[in-house]
Amino acid sequence: MRSATPKVLHDLCGLPMVLWPVRAAQAAGAGRIVVVDSPERALAAVLPEGVELAVQERPDGTGGAAAAGMTCVAQGAALDPATPVVILSGDVPLVSAEAIEGLIDAHVRSGAQATMASTILADPSGYGRVVRDAAGAVQRVVETKAHGDSTQAEREIREVNTGIFAFSAQALAAALPRLSTDNAQGELYLPQVLDVLRADGGAVAGHVVADDSLVLQINDRAQLAQVRAIAQRAIIERHLQAGVGVVDPAATVIDIDVRIGADTLIEPFCTLRGGTTIGERCVIRHSYLLDCVLEDGVSVGPFAYLRPGTVLRSASRVGTFVEVKNSDVGSGTKIPHLSYIGDADIGEGSNLGAATITANYDGHAKHRTTVGDRVRTGIDTALVAPVSVGDDAYTGAGSVITEDVPPGALGIARAKQVNLEGYAERGPRSR
Repeated sequence: MRSATPKVLHDLCGLPMVLWPVRAAQAAGAGRIVVVDSPERALAAVLPEGVELAVQERPDGTGGAAAAGMTCVAQGAALDPATPVVILSGDVPLVSAEAIEGLIDAHVRSGAQATMASTILADPSGYGRVVRDAAGAVQRVVETKAHGDSTQAEREIREVNTGIFAFSAQALAAALPRLSTDNAQGELYLPQVLDVLRADGGAVAGHVVADDSLVLQINDRAQLAQVRAIAQRAIIERHLQAGVGVVDPAATVIDIDVRIGADTLIEPFCTLRGGTTIGERCVIRHSYLLDCVLEDGVSVGPFAYLRPGTVLRSASRVGTFVEVKNSDVGSGTKIPHLSYIGDADIGEGSNLGAATITANYDGHAKHRTTVGDRVRTGIDTALVAPVSVGDDAYTGAGSVITEDVPPGALGIARAKQVNLEGYAERGPRSR
């Protein structure tokens, strides 16, 4: 990935890559989930409650990772011999609960000690190839990371190992200590377990996943972009099927945990991040909203910026090129355009004229501004906090308000206009 960030912590539609297979395992009904990490434990901070962390002390390959995971499993409650161990890859994020359940069903039906999930790729470059015998049974997996690991004929095979397996727990635990680093990479390859099991007379089955997009692996940023595009299409399709309108899916970004009510319309060039929740019958325009709350009937934008802590009460309106931060805007209040409202409490039914500014920072600390109900500010009003404007009050255009305005009053704070007659004739242009 050419990044200081561990590969499986790279973002995929609002979720670290590693949490995609974790969620799939949870949805498939996994009894225990163990995630294998490096000694730095970088994944610990993102794992949900109940997911266990195992440490792979040295980077000795997928076989070493599986051994670390099984050591963690052995330290807990004894496994039911009838319960298979499913191994997923943190860099194969799109695997679904249905794909996991299909693998488990195939494993149970086969009675095999191991069942490998494979798929057919038009371009299998970089993947381990699945070698089958004349009867079609899985014989082995040939790695292709280094040229010496495979032959040209083996590299032409299009069936690939997905890195997803179901094992008999006892068979896996017995086979892992027998893996060898005798390969071009000097690593313990998990697929070598299949060789060990076959050498002991055990059965190894294969389960082909028909939808190859579910088992695409990510090894670089180009592959991450490819998988992100697939995931984004699936997310938008899910919302479309739930009754959400998306005018241009190709010009829309929606994270996986976003919730949108039916009959809401998403206009082009919208990005919905994180845990955003949108109700029913809304219209979403191109604005930037972060950690804020909008009640029913609110209108925002286009091109507005709502920063954390903003609350827009019912039927309020924030218009074009308005920024609001850490403020509570009352029901029916309008801030139509070209204004900055920061650290303010604004009552109901007020109208803040164009270029109304709350000067909330004095160079040392932030202060709040209070605006009452039914207030009308003139254009280019600056409210220098801490200051309050009472109910039904007005401010004159171009005023810098530094003292409280009583209810029902008109606050004007500007110099008296002076016209200099004949200035054009004797001013700078006449020299």
